[in-house]
Amino acid sequence: MPYFVYRVNSPKQLEYVDNKNEYRAAKELVRNLRSEQQNAAPGTVRMIFAKTRGEAEKLLSAPRDGRVIGED
Repeated sequence: MPYFVYRVNSPKQLEYVDNKNEYRAAKELVRNLRSEQQNAAPGTVRMIFAKTRGEAEKLLSAPRDGRVIGED
């Protein structure tokens, strides 16, 4: 399964950047995009592991639960 790289803007707008079959190549791409982006456009660069581009977009668009740090 490939690693998909997206640029995520504030209202959950997804901009497809690229996909890589190897984790190291995808990680390097994300690092380069983040370093270029620091002074440029708002938003974040995200990498997701999925079977298809549609599944990747669905996973990135889904609301995330709050982090659970410990049990009360």
